[in-house]
Amino acid sequence: MTYRHETVRGAYGDLASGAVLRSAPGFPAFPVRLASEVLQTALELRPTSAPATVWDPCCGSGYLLTVLGLLHRPSLAGLLASDVDEAALDLARANLGLLTGAGLDTRARELAQRAEAFDKPHYAEAAAAAHRLRARLDAAGGPLPYAVRRADVFDRVALTEAVAGMTPDLVVTDLPYGEQTSWQGERAGEGLPGMLTGVASVLPPTGVLAVVLRGRKVPPVGEVRPRRRLRVGTRAAAFFVAGDLTGVSAL
Repeated sequence: MTYRHETVRGAYGDLASGAVLRSAPGFPAFPVRLASEVLQTALELRPTSAPATVWDPCCGSGYLLTVLGLLHRPSLAGLLASDVDEAALDLARANLGLLTGAGLDTRARELAQRAEAFDKPHYAEAAAAAHRLRARLDAAGGPLPYAVRRADVFDRVALTEAVAGMTPDLVVTDLPYGEQTSWQGERAGEGLPGMLTGVASVLPPTGVLAVVLRGRKVPPVGEVRPRRRLRVGTRAAAFFVAGDLTGVSAL
């Protein structure tokens, strides 16, 4: 399937991982164009056009959510990032903090100081990018509310606590694929089915789950097949509806 929304390759340099948005070893980035396509496809499957609250329950560095917030601020009411890894959550807080004017201003000053101290042009370029992202965020509606919480995707009690006060209705996540990242938690052996059924159980029945993995195809969960599929390069995405997954066994 080809791109339906992001039909023209955009200039995404300001959103590059490791420039304004922070990165760290072991926390892979995500293709910006594909992230935008996945979100827009998921938004089409919702029964409402109201701004969505988007949750990434395997958030890692928070890069994916931060990119979506900066690209699609008008379509979003809020963002929720959760992960079982505390180191990931620290990095996610730093990245999601860029969804405020103050956060981008602080980041721009930090990068400008590095440019002066180390005489590195790429720091100065990143500082300029932070200013452009600040202008973009302001023009699109200003700061975007977000929360960062610890939760194991296989623990339904923890998931219930994670969504408290946020009421997400759309999930977008890049699944662990066994290279830089892998499933964690006491029930990690349940893998994708366990993650999907657990997360779906704390969403409204109309909630949409968009999951992406490395490979040719996201498998069905029991007899539940995705409502829509997308494949670009080495990544495949599948779009499920929470109500379809109710009562489905993870095993």
